[in-house]
Amino acid sequence: MDTARLAELLHPFIASLTPGQLADISSYLDLLLRWNAHTNLTAIREPEEIVTRHFGESLFAAAQLLPDSQVKLNAVDVGSGAGFPGVPLKIHAPGLHLTLIESQQKKATFLKEVVRTIRLGKVDVFAGRAQDCPAQADLVTLRAVERFEVVLPAAASLLRLAGEPPARLALLIGNEQVEIAHGQLPLMQWQPPIPIPQSTARVVLVGSKR
Repeated sequence: MDTARLAELLHPFIASLTPGQLADISSYLDLLLRWNAHTNLTAIREPEEIVTRHFGESLFAAAQLLPDSQVKLNAVDVGSGAGFPGVPLKIHAPGLHLTLIESQQKKATFLKEVVRTIRLGKVDVFAGRAQDCPAQADLVTLRAVERFEVVLPAAASLLRLAGEPPARLALLIGNEQVEIAHGQLPLMQWQPPIPIPQSTARVVLVGSKR
């Protein structure tokens, strides 16, 4: 997809992207479409819908979580799947040291190919479960995982325990999952959910360790 069309589709989610970022997104999308023809990375097949649903939502979260795109943090994306929101976070904020956790080997192999193709530095792919990952992060993200109630405490356990500012857990979820998150992690300090553009039911929910 040409970068002008990408910029148009993504404008409701993030105000501006550099030519280099748009080129990376275009390469990532092309790779995703090729792999998705034989490996089930996403049920969405239409390229423009992939851009708005996956890239748009992830970049919106990136803009909310990391308004300073030059920030340098340790970030972990749990159940990364096809790389959302982790890889777009890295494209938005290249200084991140990012760990992508994905237990399915085919998807982990795809993630390694994304990292190689668009030459992302300081990105590790952990091909295993969140419970077994030794990372301690300033920011942990979670989106569209199976067994949400099981994975959520494992994701929270990856937050570093001390330091300022507090480590944050960012969930890209449906409205109906907000109360589940509050109930499962009552010791987190939760911010009000942030509605995601072009959706009536999707939000970004951010919590920090008290």
